[in-house]
Amino acid sequence: MSYYGDLYQNEELSHRAKTVYMYLYDRSDAAGTCWPGVKRIAADLKLSRRTVQRALGDLEQAGLVSRRSRYRPNGSLTSNLYQIAAGKGKSSQSPAKGGL
Repeated sequence: MSYYGDLYQNEELSHRAKTVYMYLYDRSDAAGTCWPGVKRIAADLKLSRRTVQRALGDLEQAGLVSRRSRYRPNGSLTSNLYQIAAGKGKSSQSPAKGGL
């Protein structure tokens, strides 16, 4: 079964959450981290920003993603850092090249 097999079978997650998870996974590094802004995710997926925010909340609640705020040197907020949950990162279970 593919890496996303468990995700596809998860009936508790909304379709928006599954889509955003796959987006984050696709853009994460080997450690399972990435930092796209909500505006960028929404634009790339053709979703509203509010829909992306709800999806991220669903993913956090399900324990699939954690997020940490990042700040500029002047103290202003920049994008969040997203971490794919332990055991779900690319280093532990990477989809086969050319898969999906």
